[in-house]
Amino acid sequence: MNQVSWALGCHSIAGSPPFPTVVMDDQVIALQAFQAAAAVQGRFLAGIESTQSVLEHWDHNHAVMDALVKQVAAGALPALRAQAVPLAGLKAHAPIPTPRQIFCTGANYRSHVLQLAFDQPDSLGAGDTPEERRAISARKMDERAKNGLPYAFLKLPSAVVGPNDPIVLPREVAKPDWELELVVVIGRLTRHVSRDQAMDHVAGYTVGNDISARDRLYRHDLRTIGTDWMSCKSAPSFLPLGPHIVPAAQVHSPQSLQIQLHLNGQLMQDASTGEMIFDIARQIEYLSSRVTLWPGDLIMTGSPAGNGTHYKRFLQPGDEVVGHIAGIGEIRNRCVAEEFA
Repeated sequence: MNQVSWALGCHSIAGSPPFPTVVMDDQVIALQAFQAAAAVQGRFLAGIESTQSVLEHWDHNHAVMDALVKQVAAGALPALRAQAVPLAGLKAHAPIPTPRQIFCTGANYRSHVLQLAFDQPDSLGAGDTPEERRAISARKMDERAKNGLPYAFLKLPSAVVGPNDPIVLPREVAKPDWELELVVVIGRLTRHVSRDQAMDHVAGYTVGNDISARDRLYRHDLRTIGTDWMSCKSAPSFLPLGPHIVPAAQVHSPQSLQIQLHLNGQLMQDASTGEMIFDIARQIEYLSSRVTLWPGDLIMTGSPAGNGTHYKRFLQPGDEVVGHIAGIGEIRNRCVAEEFA
């Protein structure tokens, strides 16, 4: 049977607690209903209490869900099909509301690094003219891609919000910025995996916006120590995520996806994931050589050129940020000012 498109989601209705779902086009079926349909066929789904627990048994659960989705698409399982409700009638939550670990790969798009060389010459080395700085940066990137290592840091789970939730701009942050990214969702316990086997550990993909407080990136009192990632990256709502997790089996070319971000309708970021300096497999290989990746962990794979630092235009209350990755989905978030009691 041909592949049928579906995704793993997390939704609520009428104020209910969030529950895991299967999304098929513009219809949603609670995973609990899939469990009942599976039982009739002598199958079962493991850990359906949350998307996190679903991912902890991903290989098994994906096979069962995929088989049932194909039957529904073929016109079978009318009782299961009858459980479908319109997507528009539900609230979408982050597909993993509280991931255990979030890894971010920095400076991982050629266009972004070249733009940094032009906009922030002190950040990437010498060069008297923009052309010289770009040429030097290009050579460094080629060498780094060939012989270097990805650069990774952490973002806190408390930063995660849903695909349509507001981005809350802290009162004391002057330069909140956007960075749209393809997000990898891990589906197996992963430690010391080789590059040629790394993609077998991917459960799926979603969309994330790595909001950053640029004016908090460095501590002026401790600048020689380096970057202050916690202060820069992990304020509440600084990671809009979603709308769903598209299974890896449905994403045949994750290194050739178009990634676009619009700010108030204006295109700001527009690139292909093929621009990554270190591809997804290399990132997983590197991370698993340093730490253990658990099912449900997220890898933010880097962001292309076109963030607010380049435009000298940062997020403001009332802005609408729309991030779209072809074949994965779209997140749409309005910026609001932080309020204090």
